[in-house]
Amino acid sequence: MDSLTQIVLGASVGEAVAGKKLGNKALLWGAIAGTIPDLDILASPWLDTVQELTFHRSVTHSFLFAIVLSPILGWLLHRLYKKQEAGFWRWTALFFLGFTTHALLDSCTTWGTQLFWPFSTYGVAFYNIFVIDPLYTVPFLAFVVAAAFFSRKSSIRRKLNYTGLSISTAYLLLSFVFKAHANDVFEQALKKQGIEFSSYISKPTPLNTILWSVTAEGPDGFYTGFYSLADNDKEVKFDFDACKAHLLNPYRGNPKLERLLEITKGYYTVEPADDKGVYINDLRFGEFDGWREGGGSYVFVYHVWKDAQDKIHFEEINNRPKVDQSYLSSYWERINGTK
Repeated sequence: MDSLTQIVLGASVGEAVAGKKLGNKALLWGAIAGTIPDLDILASPWLDTVQELTFHRSVTHSFLFAIVLSPILGWLLHRLYKKQEAGFWRWTALFFLGFTTHALLDSCTTWGTQLFWPFSTYGVAFYNIFVIDPLYTVPFLAFVVAAAFFSRKSSIRRKLNYTGLSISTAYLLLSFVFKAHANDVFEQALKKQGIEFSSYISKPTPLNTILWSVTAEGPDGFYTGFYSLADNDKEVKFDFDACKAHLLNPYRGNPKLERLLEITKGYYTVEPADDKGVYINDLRFGEFDGWREGGGSYVFVYHVWKDAQDKIHFEEINNRPKVDQSYLSSYWERINGTK
């Protein structure tokens, strides 16, 4: 999730664990705990494209990280605030829950979180919420900020914080319900149209949990479709993209390429590059305007090519649409069921 959401979640968890003992210090250190896992991006300047993709949401987002670092930080903060009522175990719990809730919330998005690093580099992803969702963050933020204005011993402060936690958690749970309904529609539409598929990924489109997209893996490629909970029917139009995995044959066997394909979880297509090499499209994130007629460019694309010394190079290409009033208006209409 975005940084603001993780700060709010961390602050709320900190308040729930130690607010009565520490007051706004619990909010502050909870927010810091909710931020620490994302400091893995500081290593980016020293990593190449594939290394950066591998390292992000790995070490600092793992359960092992929370287990090892929480008591260390708990001891340091206990020493720093030794005159406060919060003890070592309460500080440890604040950091442990701050780290783990951060990682688990990230697991609800598309990218994938290596919760079990170093025992597994698999990116756990539930695909039930977009990385930025105002309906999750804004109400949560309002209750947490409001709680900060009350005394640490005030019952109103605790009620406000727990209300924010409850509403945000309920929204997450509701997103799973919406996802299950969208999955049922997608599966029925695929079967009705006689489309063979072995697996699929469904996820909400940006900033909402109403309009959902699906990418289904067929024998020779992938089918993509969209469905809004506001649609008047359950008809889904699918677009097909051939995988063209054979274009990667000159590069197969390279450890970094194999890791890149592993990161995509097999959901990729390949296109020849105009100048040299190939483009690998990460289908997990789809196209920003794929819901429009004619679609658009994939969000995450990786340019792979060989130099004169036969060394393989990787470059990430991020495609973004022109987001203007016309785009937002069309997007809002699609969310509301206008096809």
